[in-house]
Amino acid sequence: MIPSAARPALDVVDWRRRVFALYDLVRATPDPEAAHQLWRSGRNELLAHHPATPILPEDRAGFDGVPVAPYDPSWRFEVPLQPTEPGGFEFATGTDGVVPFERVAVVELPDVGSLDVWRLTTYGGGLFIPLRDALAGRPDGTYGGGRYLIDTIKGADLGMDAGAGTIVLDLNFAYNPSCAYDPAWACPLAQPGNVLAAEVPVGERYAGV
Repeated sequence: MIPSAARPALDVVDWRRRVFALYDLVRATPDPEAAHQLWRSGRNELLAHHPATPILPEDRAGFDGVPVAPYDPSWRFEVPLQPTEPGGFEFATGTDGVVPFERVAVVELPDVGSLDVWRLTTYGGGLFIPLRDALAGRPDGTYGGGRYLIDTIKGADLGMDAGAGTIVLDLNFAYNPSCAYDPAWACPLAQPGNVLAAEVPVGERYAGV
């Protein structure tokens, strides 16, 4: 029998494994729109049924998926990582202490704006790109704290060419962090360099659950 204290940890491990597998499938699917549909259905399946879901128990019976805009290819970019001024921020969590991030690059999205690219500097490393757009916090808009686009330590990775120094940023895959559903989760949110003046009408929307 699995010790009761170990069950939550094992559930989170399985959640992470499934997220990594889902993004592996996304990157292996040549058609971005088909990849988006796979991602959408896979993510909703996890949110609805996985024991590590951030959907609160009292909300699960009525949960029928996160509202996601139809795929729009004009929001998919493959852009170079450009040099930027050094910077960083520290995020205090209730369970992991202070988590430091280092700004390592910036990306320019044509007709959209720029986003800072962050590196987690403690155990595990990884790139992190959140975004907060002009629809954040508005009725039927996007989550007020912003959404995540890339979080490689958690598996959210749409692809990159290390030799060319480019990264795939498809804003159709912007998703709500776990703290959008469960305040027990601690989520680093969009810094000033990840706030867009433009509306980003694609990706996951936020209407509560």
